[in-house]
Amino acid sequence: MLELSILGFLAEEPLHGYELKERITALSGHVRPVSDGALYPAITRLVTAGKLDQHTAEGAGAAPRRMLSLTERGREDLLERLRHPRQAEITDQVRFNTVLAFLRHLPDPAEQAAVLRRRLEFLNTPASFFYRDGQPVRAEQTDDLFRQGMLRVARATGEAERGWLAEAVAHLDTLSPGACAEPPATAR
Repeated sequence: MLELSILGFLAEEPLHGYELKERITALSGHVRPVSDGALYPAITRLVTAGKLDQHTAEGAGAAPRRMLSLTERGREDLLERLRHPRQAEITDQVRFNTVLAFLRHLPDPAEQAAVLRRRLEFLNTPASFFYRDGQPVRAEQTDDLFRQGMLRVARATGEAERGWLAEAVAHLDTLSPGACAEPPATAR
C-alpha cells in the first residue's frame, strides 16, 4: 500500500519526500503511520525500477530538496495496481481507502466500476467479528454491550458503504468509455 500511495500522489504532481510522507500519513492516519525507515527504501526501490524520477530542486530555505516525479513506467504500474487490486486491498478498509483515493486515475469508468463491484461483493458476504458454531454473530445475538457496539457500528458503516458503492457503480455504468468519472449529484 505504501508503494501505491507513493505512485498515486506522484501521479498528481511532483513532490519532495517530506511532502509525500505528510500526504501518505494524512491518508492512512494514525492507524498505519509511515516511518522514514519504510518510506525512503520504498522510494529507492521505485527509483531503481524506473518508476520514479528524482532530481534536486531549490528548497524553500537554503538547502536543496530531492524532488520526485512519476515516470511512464510508474504510471503504468499505478494503473495496473488500480485495475487489479489484491484481495487484501479489497477486504481491508484502510487498504481499500488507499485504492479508492487514486481510483480516479483509471481512465475507463468500466474498470473503475469493476473495482467497486469487487468491494461491494465482499461487503455483501455475511461476516462478523465473532462466530458461533461457524455462523456470524449479529449484534442482537450477544449480551456483551461492547461487542454489540462493535457489531452495530460495523453494520451501519457497511450499509452506508454498500449504498454509496451501488450508487457509484450505477453512475459509472452510465458513462461512455474514456469519460472522467464525476460524482453522482446525490453524493455528499
